[in-house]
Amino acid sequence: MRAAFALAPVLALLAACGPMTVQQAERACYDRARLAQKPRGELAIGTNSRGRTSGELEISVSSDWLTGKDPSAVYETCVMSKSGEPPRRPLYDRPDWKG
Repeated sequence: MRAAFALAPVLALLAACGPMTVQQAERACYDRARLAQKPRGELAIGTNSRGRTSGELEISVSSDWLTGKDPSAVYETCVMSKSGEPPRRPLYDRPDWKG
C-alpha cells in the first residue's frame, strides 16, 4: 500500500505534462511566432534623483528567425506539438496578428 502513495505525486506531475487545450497552446505559441517574424527588444533610459543616467537594453532573437522559418509554420507546428490539434484559425487570419 505504501508504494501507491509514493506514486501518487509522480502521476500527478506526469498528468500536468500532458497536452494542453488548443486555446492554451495558441496563447503560448503566439509569442514564438512573433519572434520568428523579427527580433524584439526593449530600451530603457532613466535618471535618478542624483542626476545619474542609466540604461538597459534587452534583445530577443529566436532560432526560428535566424533560420528564416515562416511565422505561420512555426505557430502551427507549435500548437500541434503542444495540443495535438491544429490551431482554430491560421496565424495570418488572427485579428491580433500584425504581420
